[in-house]
Amino acid sequence: MSAKTAARDAEFTAYLDARQPQLLRTAYLLTGDRHQAEDVLQTSLAKLYLAWDKVRDRDSVDAYVRRIMVNENNSLWRRGWKKREFATEVLPDREFRDEYDEGLGAALWDVVQTLPKKARAVVVLRYYEQLTEAETADLLGISVGTVKSQCSRALAALRERVPAELNPGHREEDR
Repeated sequence: MSAKTAARDAEFTAYLDARQPQLLRTAYLLTGDRHQAEDVLQTSLAKLYLAWDKVRDRDSVDAYVRRIMVNENNSLWRRGWKKREFATEVLPDREFRDEYDEGLGAALWDVVQTLPKKARAVVVLRYYEQLTEAETADLLGISVGTVKSQCSRALAALRERVPAELNPGHREEDR
């Protein structure tokens, strides 16, 4: 292995060590399924590795890999085989808890999972990844106006669907 390849691999490995947990969480929030999130992330990271030398602005690597993840997720729900269902004896465990979560965040994200995929992608990118409306629009290939309307509709739907115990005002009244 050449010194250039070793340095490249070391740089990529350092990036993975620093960012993989956060990227997995983002993939999970996009897909709503731990196993599918792992597949989306793995495919995205493989594509990132192949393009690593082409990414000139190292400050934009997160944006680049998020774009790959969104595209991968979109292509998954466009595939015909995805629509087929298979019977199984045992259902997989779908619970995913953040170690700093007191159960409220996980419960809230369960409600977010009820949103349509495009609205969920907008909510994840805007509020979890904290991207601007313009960055979200660029990443999803939609207009800023569409991001705004998707956010507005998604938040209205979430307000209707969220259980009372997750409402911050509800917890204040209990004190």
